[in-house]
Amino acid sequence: MMLLDGKMEDKQLVDILSTFKEEIVHEFRHQMSIQREDFQHKLDLVVEGHQMLAETLERTRVELKDDIQGIGRSVAVIEVKTDSLSTDLAAHRADTEAHHGVYRVKES
Repeated sequence: MMLLDGKMEDKQLVDILSTFKEEIVHEFRHQMSIQREDFQHKLDLVVEGHQMLAETLERTRVELKDDIQGIGRSVAVIEVKTDSLSTDLAAHRADTEAHHGVYRVKES
């Protein structure tokens, strides 16, 4: 086969095309490697973000659980105080009703 100036033979052309093909394959693999590394880096960032979110949610859950338990204890204390006040009020009322001449509780 003769090309350009008639001096190139089939073997030379095959060698040139083979070398060109190898260069293309090498460059393609290199670009794919770069793309794979970039994708892996981005995937690692996503995984790290999810881990941070999971840790934040767990901390928030623990804090809320502690807060709810604290509120439960406060409600229990308020119930005891309310019961105590109710008992004191009942005793005071009974005492004032026992002294009709001096103290009197009127309900309107």
